[in-house]
Amino acid sequence: MEDFWLPLGMAATFGAFTGALFRLTRKPGYERPFVFPLLGLVAGFTAFFIHLVLVWIANAPDWLLPVLVVLQVWLWLGPFGPKFKTRNEENGH
Repeated sequence: MEDFWLPLGMAATFGAFTGALFRLTRKPGYERPFVFPLLGLVAGFTAFFIHLVLVWIANAPDWLLPVLVVLQVWLWLGPFGPKFKTRNEENGH
């Protein structure tokens, strides 16, 4: 049981941390800053389950999990992610 919950928690925590780092790379003034670590948390969960399936199918190595977490966070918060409006864009400036 510990082989499931510990890596899941670590992947989710690493995803939230990576999402928070993505928040720091954005320009100031973006709304909803809490969305970044929250989407990172969900990306960590998703990457864990993708890794779990890859382990069952192809015996994937353990080092692939952090790579999948970073890739998931990048896909969800990077250039293909949601576009947040700044406060100035919402006010018409």
